[in-house]
Amino acid sequence: MCFPYLAVFALGFLGRCWAADLPEGVRRVQVLNYPDCFELTNGETRVTLGHHVGGRVLEYVWRGKNALYLDSKEAAWGQPGGPVAPSSAGRFDIGPEMIIPKREVLWAGEWRAEAMGPRAVRLTSQPDEATGVQLIREFRLAANSPHLACTQIIRNISRETKHWSHWSRTFAVHGGIGVVPLTPDSRRFPNGFVMYAPGPEAAIIIRPQDSQVRQRGSYLEVLGPTRYPKLGFDSNAGWFAYVMPHGQAFVKRYDSPRDGVYPEIAGLTLCFWYPLASVTPACELEPHGPRNDIAPGASAAYTEHWYLLAHAFPAAGESLDLEKLAAQVEREAR
Repeated sequence: MCFPYLAVFALGFLGRCWAADLPEGVRRVQVLNYPDCFELTNGETRVTLGHHVGGRVLEYVWRGKNALYLDSKEAAWGQPGGPVAPSSAGRFDIGPEMIIPKREVLWAGEWRAEAMGPRAVRLTSQPDEATGVQLIREFRLAANSPHLACTQIIRNISRETKHWSHWSRTFAVHGGIGVVPLTPDSRRFPNGFVMYAPGPEAAIIIRPQDSQVRQRGSYLEVLGPTRYPKLGFDSNAGWFAYVMPHGQAFVKRYDSPRDGVYPEIAGLTLCFWYPLASVTPACELEPHGPRNDIAPGASAAYTEHWYLLAHAFPAAGESLDLEKLAAQVEREAR
């Protein structure tokens, strides 16, 4: 177990533990220029967690392959000209995007890190006056699989009710194919998705057409970078898959209640942000949780379940077998 944290915020959120006291499957490692990261392992899976610049997943590795895009420029963290914000990897946030105040304490501040038990770590932000909340993120790696449970807790530290929602902003490796199950009983978007046009007066295209997005059966496929990179979906299936070129499917499962209030402008339940690799060599995978009404002193929690599954990337001219992929998700991502 970790030693007690005395005046932890004043001490800079270092959250150090003696190696001999760490639980099974937990150790301290350095990733790029980030010292004292926590690593969770179970044999074939390795997860590293960073607390220096926001609380996030730096690596999610199964069978030697990292599903996350970790920008090598972050190796300059702590040096003159180095990054001061979490520019890559497994980021999380709260929203809604267009109305939440700037929150650099949560987004890019230093967090506290502590081991909770076997293959489990908690990251805790500093209190943030701008949003009136403090964030806690708990990560638990399964004993014998790549299943990683990622729980974000929004704690209201203010004197008024807050209405923030969970927003995931995970950067996966570039070049994959996104698969989103459609849910006709909760469908709001005519084409199953909307597209955000950039600019100072950003517009939402409600009937977008793009050669990189197609519907096959009861699924939408995002085959690559789109005309405008931000896509919003209205699916309440509670899962999607992102099949990566190295032969693995990154699957996220999460609660997506049909009667939830989704506070983003388009009422979307998940987003992809898929730019050209020359802009950012990643695809952003973004589940959105429903709005929470959090009373003073209360908290709201939301969990994403991450999985990595062996799944071949289609050869040139071929397509994914979507029903086979969905059956695999139901069988292996539980």
